[in-house]
Amino acid sequence: MMRTTDVTSGKRGLASFDVAIPSCGETLAGDLTVPQDAGGLVLFAHGSGSSRHSPRNRYVASVLHEAGLATLLMDLLTMDEETVDARTGHLRFDIALLAERLVAATD
Repeated sequence: MMRTTDVTSGKRGLASFDVAIPSCGETLAGDLTVPQDAGGLVLFAHGSGSSRHSPRNRYVASVLHEAGLATLLMDLLTMDEETVDARTGHLRFDIALLAERLVAATD
């Protein structure tokens, strides 16, 4: 079950939520933004070396909002996992783990 915290944007007709996505015994962080009467959802999944806070991806998300699409920007690794992966590089290539987390976000 995804948990949300409403952090509604100041922009008219645009609702934003901090979301917590349970997956594989961990909780993944995400930012869900939904324009009024959204016609679909685009999922931005970030692995090692990138995050949902990337200015480039936030810009692309804002253009999608203007087109009437909702976005979910999420990190596939927790902060602790990201720290480990920066040293070892092993989680960024764990395709089964990353795929399971993508499925959790879409359920």
